[in-house]
Amino acid sequence: MAITDSQKIDYLFKKVGYGATKTDVNSNKLAPNEAIPSPALIRGDVIWNQSDEIPSVKPGSTSGVVQIYTGASSVETTADNTATANRTWKTGVTDWIPPQFGSTYLVNVYIHTSGDAANSNSISNRVFVTGSGNNDEWFFDYESGVLNFIGTNLPDGKSFSGKSVYIEGARYVGNKGMGGGTGAYTFTDNRMKTTTTNEEIIIEPAGTGYVAVDATSGLIVPVGTTAQRPTGQAGMLRFSSTNSKLEIYNGGSWENVGSGVTGSSTTRDTFNGDNSTTAFTLSASATTDSVFVSINGTVQLGSDGYSVSGTTLTFTEAPVSGDKIQVQNISSGTTTDVTQLKDADSDTKIQVSESADDDTIRFDAAGTEVVTMTASKTAFATAVQLASLTTTQRNALSAANGMVIYNTTTSKFQGYAGGSWVDFH
Repeated sequence: MAITDSQKIDYLFKKVGYGATKTDVNSNKLAPNEAIPSPALIRGDVIWNQSDEIPSVKPGSTSGVVQIYTGASSVETTADNTATANRTWKTGVTDWIPPQFGSTYLVNVYIHTSGDAANSNSISNRVFVTGSGNNDEWFFDYESGVLNFIGTNLPDGKSFSGKSVYIEGARYVGNKGMGGGTGAYTFTDNRMKTTTTNEEIIIEPAGTGYVAVDATSGLIVPVGTTAQRPTGQAGMLRFSSTNSKLEIYNGGSWENVGSGVTGSSTTRDTFNGDNSTTAFTLSASATTDSVFVSINGTVQLGSDGYSVSGTTLTFTEAPVSGDKIQVQNISSGTTTDVTQLKDADSDTKIQVSESADDDTIRFDAAGTEVVTMTASKTAFATAVQLASLTTTQRNALSAANGMVIYNTTTSKFQGYAGGSWVDFH
């Protein structure tokens, strides 16, 4: 025996009106007494997540998320051959905007010569939703885009021979899915992916808001080899598996994060020679290669003239009384791959390997490169001024072969060679 219409209505009333499961006939259990919840399913993938952009009045032409069909663009439907002749007509497209967004979204229905959409929307061709009084109303399913002449009769006085039904209205063409404007993204479990190749994922806080990761664990940045580096954009951050370093793109090249000195930057120690002391205690640990040592303004040569181990600086010969010793220690903080030291506006700096591993040290002053040093030569782009000393000051030096000065007493350039000072001219 077929299900009675009253039972069908009871099911719908309990399902739609109360969100409950029908477990008994209405005479035994009223809708308020049904206890098993059964809310209607709303599929997340078909939600119109830009529906707030639909205006309350239907626009005159396609705009934003609203596609307009009117005049020549009216949709010519096709008859549903599985239903009674001329009873049901299909637009073939979904997501028509219903009148709940505004009364102007009610579709208009016309019966007109097939293949002539441009001339279909004449008042003489129109059939009204309320019918003509002959029980010939129609109902349009806005979700499926299907028109059904729901009344007992087909439209009064209308012939369907050689004709089609045309629909004039508006469709939603915006984004669908949960959340706002998912666009070219998919969400699976805890993973968000782009569906378009090479598409960026952009997080854009409003106003002065910022992006925060509220966790106590950690954040993993992209990991790849040097060969896998992307086209750099200023501020890009990644971990290089080639050199096991965190690196950032500075707008012109990739450099290791923390390159340069961190912590307390550099330290400077000053000592006085006494003609006997060879070991001096630095204020921070260093190595022979991480300090610059000068005596009376003359830079000393490491290894041959001194060595550093931990916090101890040791000279091969004791600086004489009156010698002013200065030590610039660039490893007094935590260091990682020093690539440059620079001033606040970056026009005065010392660079190591300006381009990828070119093994060249460059000294820039006020934006001009003045000295370059490689393993084979040191080149000066400006004049070089040597230490200017009197003969008395010269004789007080701990002289070593290769030293060069300008003697202000004799007005001569002099060099120390073979155990004595000699004039250059």
